[in-house]
Amino acid sequence: MASLALSTTPSSPALTSLRSRASIPKSAILRHDNRCSSRPALPLRTAGFGIIRPLVSSDDGFSRFAKSARGFTVKASSTAAAAGAPAAPAGQKPWQGAAIKPLLASIATGIILWFVPMPSGVSRNAWQLLAIFLATIVGIITQPLPLGAVALMGLGASVLTKTLTFSAAFSAFGDPIPWLIALAFFFARGFIKTGLGNRIAYQFVSLFGSSSLGLGYSLVFSEALLAPAIPSVSARAGGIFLPLVKSLCVACGSNVGDGTEHKLGSWLMLTCFQTSVISSSMFLTAMAANPLSATLTLNTIKQTIGWTDWAKAAIVPGLVSLLVVPMLLYVIYPPTVKSSPDAPKLAREQLEKMGPMTTNEIIMAGTLLLTVGLWIFGGILNVDAVTAAILGLSILLVTGVVTWKECLAEGVAWDTLTWFAALIAMAGYLNKYGLISWFSQTVVKFVGGLGLSWQYSFGLLVLLYFYSHYFFASGAAHIGAMFTAFLSVASALGTPSYFAAMVLAFLSNLMGGLTHYGIGSAPVFYGANYVPLAKWWGYGFLISIVNIIIWLGVGGVWWKFIGLW
Repeated sequence: MASLALSTTPSSPALTSLRSRASIPKSAILRHDNRCSSRPALPLRTAGFGIIRPLVSSDDGFSRFAKSARGFTVKASSTAAAAGAPAAPAGQKPWQGAAIKPLLASIATGIILWFVPMPSGVSRNAWQLLAIFLATIVGIITQPLPLGAVALMGLGASVLTKTLTFSAAFSAFGDPIPWLIALAFFFARGFIKTGLGNRIAYQFVSLFGSSSLGLGYSLVFSEALLAPAIPSVSARAGGIFLPLVKSLCVACGSNVGDGTEHKLGSWLMLTCFQTSVISSSMFLTAMAANPLSATLTLNTIKQTIGWTDWAKAAIVPGLVSLLVVPMLLYVIYPPTVKSSPDAPKLAREQLEKMGPMTTNEIIMAGTLLLTVGLWIFGGILNVDAVTAAILGLSILLVTGVVTWKECLAEGVAWDTLTWFAALIAMAGYLNKYGLISWFSQTVVKFVGGLGLSWQYSFGLLVLLYFYSHYFFASGAAHIGAMFTAFLSVASALGTPSYFAAMVLAFLSNLMGGLTHYGIGSAPVFYGANYVPLAKWWGYGFLISIVNIIIWLGVGGVWWKFIGLW
């Protein structure tokens, strides 16, 4: 597990960093170094992973500053080149505006769809909003600008064209989920800054660090064990596992922006995300929208899905998916560092050198326990997840463990808040304008008119229900808009009603793995910036096929065995 550290070789990264430091004004160095921990770096070389060291060292602030400066220059230049912009003459700054070709592709998508004749039954506002929404999605995929900027432009277009009012366009900024995700990044800052992340990371390495795969599985099943107790996948992912996974990645020398993402971080982030949607599907209380599926089932077919009923039906396909998905990603998107037999022993030595927990670590640990406790027992105490997170952050701010200036500096948090809230608003108004209802009715008529057996009809309904999630930024919105219609038509075509309800409820979680906005844990893990967007979507689609095969194949046999159909 490697990280940049001082070395005696002339070509070491540390010496390169020191040379770079010489060219930076002293005031800049002081400003960045003052934010860092006083705990010294403790480099330690291992057999497979290289060097273990604490994430926060006396030079950490400068390292981040220097890397970010280099990364910005490279990114700006490459973006301009990709966009076909003319090369800047010597001595002039490179083009820092939008990448032209992706921007034109996004705009063209919206304009073309805007002028396509509207289908019968679709309102003008719904069709215009669909054009803006798809143009925004294309922009988010091609990234002519950062995601938050693209989403803000989409909202601006919807207001400018009178498709949405200003209050409607920005309504989702009052939604708790985007704020919960942003708060998770602030927690991660304190987790890393105090050194608690290092301590827990080294504990994990000491127990499971002899292989990357073992490390991954330990995180996967830890998250699955917490799933039934914490009904917010955003809280589990952002408040608990994102800080831990980031600490593990950096402790293993896998950093964003320096070419080491594939050492461990890319695979681990994608694995933890894809398995979070699986664990959410395994328990009635593992995702906030699951009780909505149970309520709509009761209203539609007058049958109750209890906690035990849900868990019994989901446990076998869920466990198979939890075993298969990390291994599959390990094969097709592998970490470059796979084993280090000496790492557990050396991690234990590192823990001894770190000494006892500092005051800030104790405060951070206590705050985390309090917040998680409120997430678990919040239903009894009438405290929702985002309120618990705000309370936790307030403690960190009051005690100085995290400062407000550091929160403002978390650009990824604010960027994620912006684009996720924008997509929630647009997707929500697509539903309110009746587009989703029109789509559901069209699908029902189409499938019902094919004259297929209930097995084939239901299979087709499942695929349409699942992949229509590309148009949703919320599982709850998707369930509310389409669950009842699809369950009703499946029952009418002869599918056993209770079986259909269970399958649709499970898929309402699994479909969240398709995109970087489809479920609460998606923007959390994607925002760590270890996995490029194209790969995130590509592997999301591939894993969706695997999950459907497992849940309808292995799950189908299990459900037959327990008498579900």
